[in-house]
Amino acid sequence: MAAKIIDGKAIADQWRVDTAVEIARIIASGRRPPHLAVILVGENPASQIYVSHKEKACKAVGIQSETIRLPASIAQSELHKEIERLNKDSRVDGILLQLPLPAHLSKIDAISAIAPDKDVDGLTPMNQGRMLWQTEGLYPCTPLGVVELIKSTGVNLSGKVAAIVGRSLLVGMPVGLLLEVLGCSIMGLHSESKNPKQWTKQADILVVATGVHHLVDRTWVKPGAIVIDVGIHRIGSSLAGDVNFDDVKDVAGYITPVPGGVGPMTIAMLVRNALRAYQIRTR
Repeated sequence: MAAKIIDGKAIADQWRVDTAVEIARIIASGRRPPHLAVILVGENPASQIYVSHKEKACKAVGIQSETIRLPASIAQSELHKEIERLNKDSRVDGILLQLPLPAHLSKIDAISAIAPDKDVDGLTPMNQGRMLWQTEGLYPCTPLGVVELIKSTGVNLSGKVAAIVGRSLLVGMPVGLLLEVLGCSIMGLHSESKNPKQWTKQADILVVATGVHHLVDRTWVKPGAIVIDVGIHRIGSSLAGDVNFDDVKDVAGYITPVPGGVGPMTIAMLVRNALRAYQIRTR
């Protein structure tokens, strides 16, 4: 039996509707709407497209957004000055630093310079620590989206085994932590793991975030498993993921497509984080 498709676009649309309703209530009460500042360094074509999508998503829910465009040649110190200016600007509720940065810039230093309560990407050391301690903060957007997609299946997650393929701070490690909090037992796999298939075939939930096109086929997947594909690759004129969708869909119980799976949820969680940053700062 073919897997049920997890429609990330439809789920993200509902999140955006709920966010828009909350922002409309804020505005109706006479308060200002949330304000997001996006920093774009250089002219990376993919980054410009992503920023455009984020601008449209903000506008759709009533969030004011601005994009600060900085030259690719900017010095680290000048980038930090711009971040500090936004940190101190009381009108700005959220700051998003679009990645990747030009090679001469340190993303770790730049992200760490963002005020934690304005860090809508949830990547500062403070927010990573808040996630670990499960205290109030802004958590990373893609991991939040991944977890919501898994929860949308209605499967009871308590006691389930989850295999996370990929250990990045952006996706893999936070996803594992968030699922563990929900009662899953976690297996973290990566490029140095020996015979990863022996582990993934035991997993009720398989999250793949490796950046390797079609790495995962049916031989990796336990029958009936929930499969979440975080990867995205442009192959000719089409997009594909880290999971070979056509091969895996006849084995998995649930599966996300590419496109239309994790991507829309990442944007939905971003606008939700922008609203949460506003709420934290103005309550």
